[in-house]
Amino acid sequence: MKKNTKRIIAAGLTLAGVLALCACGSKKEETTEKAKETEAVKETTADTEAKETEAAKDTETAGSSGESKEIVVLAAASLKDVCGELETMYEAKVPGIDLVFSFAGSGALQTQIEEGAPADLFISAGKKQVNALKDENLMKEDTICDLLENKVVLIVPSDSALGLTSFEDVKKDEVKMIGIGELESVPAGQYAQKVFTSLGFWDDVDKKANYGTDVRTVLSWVEAGEVDCGVVYATDAYTSDKVKIVAEAPEGSCDRVIYPAGVVAASKNPDEATAFLDYLKSDEAVKVFEKYGFLMGE
Repeated sequence: MKKNTKRIIAAGLTLAGVLALCACGSKKEETTEKAKETEAVKETTADTEAKETEAAKDTETAGSSGESKEIVVLAAASLKDVCGELETMYEAKVPGIDLVFSFAGSGALQTQIEEGAPADLFISAGKKQVNALKDENLMKEDTICDLLENKVVLIVPSDSALGLTSFEDVKKDEVKMIGIGELESVPAGQYAQKVFTSLGFWDDVDKKANYGTDVRTVLSWVEAGEVDCGVVYATDAYTSDKVKIVAEAPEGSCDRVIYPAGVVAASKNPDEATAFLDYLKSDEAVKVFEKYGFLMGE
């Protein structure tokens, strides 16, 4: 009886051991499976992070390569209004280009180029300045063109009661002061001198002249009534309702008012500057120039 009991107990112990081993094996398999799942999640996460990092790098690179290029345009003061409109149009048309304009008397702009100021394109109100720069090898000669044409006019304040109707009328005693651009640096002043010299009374005008640093300064004097009259370009007069044109320069009294343009030899972006210059000759740009009173030079 005791022997049978021992056998039963031994059998029970043996069965318990088997069950314990099975349970242990099951737990090991479960642990291994969970470990595999965890590892898979880690790999997926790492792969996703790597892709996101790569995408961020690509975006950063694209942003860097998409930086705008500045094209510096030195332009005669009389071009300020029309160039403002053309700037907006061109930048919308050609992404990645940032046009930066600097307006002043053409002679002052010539000096800036001679002194090494950053510039890509020069649009002068007279040939003298561009020709001088060309002779100094400071312009890309094959890009120079006669871009625009203007007219020399005599203007008075819109409420003037002097009754001026011609350039000859500036000799009247009632005219005390005449606004004219500086003779050395402002083409409009040089044209004015030629007109009055042609008419035979420059010396009389010189005694009454007040000289401005650019044509827009002369315009502002006439607008404010600080001078009795002034000599500007027709396009300048068209921008203001505070002045009126009383006469155009007599035929043959001065040369044609040509605005030459060209790429500066030291330009850092000559291809982009040339492309913008080509655009200024396009039908789209011509319509804008004509709206402001300019004629095309070529």
